[in-house]
Amino acid sequence: MNEHIEQLVRDAHESGDYMPLIAEIPYARMLGIRVMRLGEEMIFHLPIKADNIGNPMLPALHGGVLAGFMEQAAMLHLMTSMHSQTFPKIIDFSVDYLRAGLSRDTYATCQVWRQGRRVGNVAITAWQTRSEEPVATARAHFKLD
Repeated sequence: MNEHIEQLVRDAHESGDYMPLIAEIPYARMLGIRVMRLGEEMIFHLPIKADNIGNPMLPALHGGVLAGFMEQAAMLHLMTSMHSQTFPKIIDFSVDYLRAGLSRDTYATCQVWRQGRRVGNVAITAWQTRSEEPVATARAHFKLD
């Protein structure tokens, strides 16, 4: 399993196609997460789906879907930045909802704040129309194996 995951991460870096790696994560696959590369930067994309709507009156994304998207983005970003052989395990996740995530495509970027031997800390920013107007920010701590 470890060599398989390591190979998927390596192949994703070389080809820019993260779908085989995402296919290994059932929740990321269910959400429909996509990854775009702009140079060395990874931008995570959550396409709008009717199943992801939590408030049909606005309509707005379900807060759990938004948080789940951000957590999965952080995990994928950490994995690829450290060329991981395994999936990091979540220790702690804290999200700040800044404005309603409306029924439209959502994007996220991540930044690894600290990566030690045992723990990695990642900051996540999610937006919809402009990166300068985030809908949510989050911090995630992962156990590294």
